[in-house]
Amino acid sequence: MRALPIIAIDGPAAAGKGTLARRLARELGFDYLDTGLIYRAVGMKLARAGQDPSAVEPAEHTARTLAPTDLDAPDLRIDEAAQAASKVAVIPGVRAALLDFQRRFASHPPGGAGAVLDGRDIGTVVCPDASVKLFVTASLEKRAERRLKELQEKGLEAIHGTVLADMRERDDRDKNRSVAPLIPAEDAVVLDTSDLDADQAYAVALDLVRSKQ
Repeated sequence: MRALPIIAIDGPAAAGKGTLARRLARELGFDYLDTGLIYRAVGMKLARAGQDPSAVEPAEHTARTLAPTDLDAPDLRIDEAAQAASKVAVIPGVRAALLDFQRRFASHPPGGAGAVLDGRDIGTVVCPDASVKLFVTASLEKRAERRLKELQEKGLEAIHGTVLADMRERDDRDKNRSVAPLIPAEDAVVLDTSDLDADQAYAVALDLVRSKQ
């Protein structure tokens, strides 16, 4: 039986990988999984319970008992969730507990046509045999500008310097963690979106995917 196509999209925060992944999934008729939401859900369940997302045992327990419905929580897009996710993501036991969930989705997507997953280690760890691997990135300054605009459009108060500092801290934590650091897979195509808008980035990515099919 032939394996279903899998598109792995990795990259740092606010590089545009989520928007890109969703558009590709719609165009191709594939199922989409934002794997960052899994880690955000674990982090926020801990935060809501007044627990430190960096605490190993509570984080591992929460990851093992995470339910699919936890991914529907409305607070998973706030910045606190992003910070919490980055903290739980460095815990090996959390990653091990969530790895199987991601691989099951990739190999048996609900729609049965194919899967698009975006995150930090899809091409390197979760789906190393993915049909297409993209590493979507952009300059730190450009990503901070995008995140600031996103927050302001939601009516949230944000200061550029604070957003920039938070993003730099998160980048450092993601790149330097001992387990599955944020790096491109050796066979990934690096797509720098610093000077591309969403439509331009999508066109480049879609051409790449179709060339692999």
